[in-house]
Amino acid sequence: MCPPFHPLSDAETLASLCDAISLCADRTQEEGPWRSGAFAILAQQGAMAAFIPTDCGGTQADESTLMQMLTAIAERCLTTALALSQWASACRIIADGPTAIGADRLPALARGDTCTTVGISQLSTSQQHLGSPSLKANRSGDAWRLSGVCPWVTGADSSDTIVTGAVDDCGKNLFFIVSTEAPGLTISLPMRMLALSGSRTSSVTFRDVQPAAVIAPPVSGSMRTGGLATTALALGAANASIALLRKEAVSRSAIEPFATGFAADASLYQARLQKAARTGNEAPDREALRAQATSLAVRTAQAALTAAKGAGFIAGQPAERLLRESMFFLVWSCPQSVSSAILSELAS
Repeated sequence: MCPPFHPLSDAETLASLCDAISLCADRTQEEGPWRSGAFAILAQQGAMAAFIPTDCGGTQADESTLMQMLTAIAERCLTTALALSQWASACRIIADGPTAIGADRLPALARGDTCTTVGISQLSTSQQHLGSPSLKANRSGDAWRLSGVCPWVTGADSSDTIVTGAVDDCGKNLFFIVSTEAPGLTISLPMRMLALSGSRTSSVTFRDVQPAAVIAPPVSGSMRTGGLATTALALGAANASIALLRKEAVSRSAIEPFATGFAADASLYQARLQKAARTGNEAPDREALRAQATSLAVRTAQAALTAAKGAGFIAGQPAERLLRESMFFLVWSCPQSVSSAILSELAS
């Protein structure tokens, strides 16, 4: 049984977890958290169990606790935080599905004995301009078959299953658990991206693939875009850039007011995130907060590079990496309202 994980009431536990994640961050950025040991650390310290209901082998921390944890992990290693957020999204879809499926699969996921990931961007933000669904589900008798492409799957080659979504003949979204070893499933080589290549994100092709289980559409918004987890990761990235600014300010006091101003914005947005996690918020407010956090992540990364001067422009330096990673939030699961807000700010 994993130990309870409640970072809001146990700052020391969260700090210990983040210190351990930091120790393997360099390796994670190259190989991914599955190979570096970061995911093993999350499982051993009970962080994964915190996302799982108590009746399915988890400890089920409250949403505010989870957002604080994701923010803290993202500050230390954005690659780990991204992979964890995708794992958690898959687990939430499973938990929203039939009770028997959750009881069967979630305990092993909480312990870290198996690993899953999610691939549902084709239902929300990716390839929506196409005339037909990117991934289709056809039913023949009691058997479902999936055909098409899931364009973005984090850790596809490092997971045992993929939780994905497809559109049936009636235009209805359905969710499926698919073994990564299923016949007809092809996982492309992980993409080399501007940043976060350690997330081992791949395109996955389905050719008449039979899923291991089918899940009705979740009722709790697990596939919601522009959600709280994306905001939490953006704030974590901003905090990492602010920390670098403060480091530079030790020897150059003129930088300190800028670091202080950014930190005040980060604290304000974190408080709004925690409130939204506790009480909920409507899509417009949720997406506005996402846009503000994204802007902060980008601006603080630019400020960190400016403060680091030429030394920060060298590949592999912290400021250079933070700047590249901040670009991720401009493209990750951005609903139109978030994209429009970002473009408006860039054009002003």
